[in-house]
Amino acid sequence: MPALQIAFGVVLILLAVGIIVLVLMQEGNQQGLSGAISGGSSESFFGKNKSRTNEARVGFITKIVAAAFFILALVAWVVMLFV
Repeated sequence: MPALQIAFGVVLILLAVGIIVLVLMQEGNQQGLSGAISGGSSESFFGKNKSRTNEARVGFITKIVAAAFFILALVAWVVMLFV
């Protein structure tokens, strides 16, 4: 079953690269020292509507790709174990 191993390997590598790219696209949540001094409240318009931003979409897509990677890795392990 080398073809199956190659297929699982290629898809896992593509998903891993996708996770890396998506994580690098996300912005940090740290506000640093200026956030500590000024309060850094999320009670602004942006804080209330964060679920509608591109940042929220990228976070959601990252979760989906990470879950797909995890599930595919488990399936690949089970298939290779019993084949």
